[in-house]
Amino acid sequence: MHEISLRAAFLYWLKLGFISFGGPAGQIALMHTELVEKRRWISEARFLHALNYCMLLPGPEATQLAIYIGWLMHKTRGGIMAGLLFVLPGLLILILLSWIYMAFGDNTVIKALMSGIKPAVVAIVLAAAWRIAKRTLKTGVLIAVAVAAFVAIAWLHLPFPLLIIAAACTGLVFRKSCTTTKSAHQQTTRQHLPAIINDDTPTPEHARFSWLKVLITSSVGILLAITVWLLLALSFGLPHPLTDMASFFTKAALLSFGGAYAVLPYMMQAAVEQYHWLNTAQMMDGLALGETTPGPLIMIVAFVGFIGGWSRAFLGADHLLLAASLGASVACFFTFLPSFVFILAGGPLVESSRDNLHLNAPLNAISAAVVGVIVSLACLFASHVFFKDAATLDIQAILLTILASIAVFKFKLSTAKLLAICSLAGYMLSLLT
Repeated sequence: MHEISLRAAFLYWLKLGFISFGGPAGQIALMHTELVEKRRWISEARFLHALNYCMLLPGPEATQLAIYIGWLMHKTRGGIMAGLLFVLPGLLILILLSWIYMAFGDNTVIKALMSGIKPAVVAIVLAAAWRIAKRTLKTGVLIAVAVAAFVAIAWLHLPFPLLIIAAACTGLVFRKSCTTTKSAHQQTTRQHLPAIINDDTPTPEHARFSWLKVLITSSVGILLAITVWLLLALSFGLPHPLTDMASFFTKAALLSFGGAYAVLPYMMQAAVEQYHWLNTAQMMDGLALGETTPGPLIMIVAFVGFIGGWSRAFLGADHLLLAASLGASVACFFTFLPSFVFILAGGPLVESSRDNLHLNAPLNAISAAVVGVIVSLACLFASHVFFKDAATLDIQAILLTILASIAVFKFKLSTAKLLAICSLAGYMLSLLT
């Protein structure tokens, strides 16, 4: 382990934080290419073993994978360093974009650009549903779970946590029918030169499992969350937007099986209808901004927190940016804290049971339900994008969505290029009307 210097790791994680576009698949591919193939810091088997564990957890799996590898190389400080550097660049960029959005959102040019980005977002969400469906819906029962989840959330408006519980129970009851032969992220092992952390490298002392370590690490994480929440409550009183954000985003983080798209309907329902931090149109704009920034897509919570702090103006009209930045920071802190605790507490267990973790039937059923939830999200977004008002179709938006979908599904256009082209198309079309 000593052959990988902390400085070299710091520079790599910092670089990754600024270039990690493309969602979890792209981010995991970036780490695999650099860490497994080029630098040979970790073997492919160890990398995939860590990834399998992260796939079992709620929360952003690419972020958790970075924390895991950082922890394996340089203990707790390495895991914290890797996770923070993976997240902070995207947070700072999104705060800047959110400020521009709120300060200049009524600008004609900004509106024109967003009119092109919104149809692209519908296509991107549909593509996300298709990717998960291809690797998940392998049996008739799993397809039925996906359809039921769509009906439950789109028509019956059942709460997302209930869907997760129902899907898990379905997986337990129909275990054989919900078990697929291959892991969602199973890959063909390729031959490489020996890695610094190789297949047969002994587990380092800090990664050895003990219940005492699990208890201490979990307790520290829980105590940290409670302490920050109490500080917010004592500083601002109850009820308050910041304490509401702390409680809600902790709960959302623990329910985010299947990635950010899965939990977005739940987040939108609470943020828009329950807490009134922002409206549906702003939520869509936030997703578009989140797609344009590096880091995990769940970083959209920073936008939600930013708009919530700005709209509530709890520090007065002269300090909107400060209130919004506090909202974004609180939302991110409570969203990502569970990921750090899961990895730093659970990592030793993973290392002690190498090659034994796999996706089981309940989690396959949850993944299937996520497909239905994401399709419902695409339908919800489309209903807002395709209509100028309750009775008037927006033909321009519909055509842009169709073209964007063709670009994504047929020509495999990257998210960054798609958003750039669609935003330019929106601006050009605005000049013609």
